[in-house]
Amino acid sequence: MNDFWISSGHHLLDRDAGGGLLLTDDFLKVYMARPEIIPPPEACAVERALYAALLADPRMPVSASDIAGIADADARENWQLLIKFRDHLVHHKTLEAAYVDLVKQGLSKTPSLFVNQLVHLVMRNALDGVTDARVVRAGEMFYRTQRVTMHEGSLIAADEEKIGGANPALVSPLVSMLGIPAEAHIHVINDENASGYWERSDRFDMAIDLTAGRDGLVALATAMQRWIAHVLGVDVTIEPLTEMRGVNLAWYVGLDADATKIGDKMWNGEAIDDAATAQVIGLFQLTFRDPSLMLDRVRGEPVYLILSMTEDKLIRMKPQNLIAGLPIRHLEAVG
Repeated sequence: MNDFWISSGHHLLDRDAGGGLLLTDDFLKVYMARPEIIPPPEACAVERALYAALLADPRMPVSASDIAGIADADARENWQLLIKFRDHLVHHKTLEAAYVDLVKQGLSKTPSLFVNQLVHLVMRNALDGVTDARVVRAGEMFYRTQRVTMHEGSLIAADEEKIGGANPALVSPLVSMLGIPAEAHIHVINDENASGYWERSDRFDMAIDLTAGRDGLVALATAMQRWIAHVLGVDVTIEPLTEMRGVNLAWYVGLDADATKIGDKMWNGEAIDDAATAQVIGLFQLTFRDPSLMLDRVRGEPVYLILSMTEDKLIRMKPQNLIAGLPIRHLEAVG
């Protein structure tokens, strides 16, 4: 079976009987070794001592007074956020449950870096056993920003950090340990090179074709199905549509901020101008296999998912909207 996304640290986690991810001390120790968490050389003695203690005992209780002694104000705030996030993970049965609870609370309270790292892990678990590399590549969109470009009539999405050179120094310790190259050339995943994705999955250097009517959007639809089934325990079918005409938005979910705005305008009967239409990357129809799980007022109706790019051609997908935005009865019981 193909392995992938080793840099997520999924090998360091255990699984419960239902397949959910269980936190381990080994994972927490490696998490503490991430470069964005290691204290800088100029850190005070209190911060260095706290970090060393957590490396030895990653579940060690940390009080407000333990952090208050750190000299740098920014460092104090960072440690407060980190410990709050760690405690949140520790206090939940699985990482999936921890993520769903964060979504319910509102993700604005948690740094996006932590959220994306958690989505990386949960999505890795959701896609476990998938043999189609294009589905896994589409799954990268759940936690990594994509930059879109037109190339020879095709709509191509590539990893923004990879092609933009953002944060080149923030390399996962697992990547360093495994000797995964930090730089690589970008190739569009296709039938000929898809088999090579697995060994390079942690480089995030393969682009995906999201042109309407092609298999990139089909792969994304499959990835979303797996995400919903794994995190919510709800079976759905999702298929990409080639046009927006004739769509009755009884219920819709924007998969990013711009898509939500476009959906709101359509819902309110407002005209969608050419600029907004050009931002739409994909429109999907979602159907519940068991309609009884849906809210009464839309039971049996299709749900539409909208994916768009920003005006500067970035896709910042919000997978949390596939949890909070679907018309599921008793969603509060999930997680």
